[in-house]
Amino acid sequence: HPGEDDIPVLILIPAAADQLTVPIVASGGFADGRGLVAALALGAEGINMGTRFCATQEAPIHPNIKQFYVDNDERATHLLYRQFRNTARVAKNAVSDLVVKMGEDPNLEFEQIRPYVSGLKGKLALENGDVDAGVLTAGQVMGLIHDIPTCQTLIDNIMQEAEQIVQQRLAQFFPR
Repeated sequence: HPGEDDIPVLILIPAAADQLTVPIVASGGFADGRGLVAALALGAEGINMGTRFCATQEAPIHPNIKQFYVDNDERATHLLYRQFRNTARVAKNAVSDLVVKMGEDPNLEFEQIRPYVSGLKGKLALENGDVDAGVLTAGQVMGLIHDIPTCQTLIDNIMQEAEQIVQQRLAQFFPR
């Protein structure tokens, strides 16, 4: 859920770090070592990856859905339920396109879209691989997903990339 105020993580993380004394786990748009380094620099102690972990070999979802995440880019999402103050970011598909169109009606009642956005329909899509069978929660991070690795490989690659960024790229800006 992106929230109702559309505050991006580049602002939200340091704002939260300025106010909180507990560890912060950054969420929203993280898929690689670049994101990890950025989150750490902004004041988080770690990152949470939702959509990215859906596109791993171990994720208990249909391979068609995993490939759908790989094939899409950062523009392939919709924000739903804004008029109900419960905004969710979902992948663009036939169902979310329909719900967006229905949302153009200023008098829309949630009961009118309930049959299309049922969690059971989304679960069915994840199980049977039909990308248009229901609403699929997904983030703009789809634009950074290019493969379907194991979780171990994903984490190893993230850590290796983050270390390389800190030791090579950033070091050139802060020579000792």
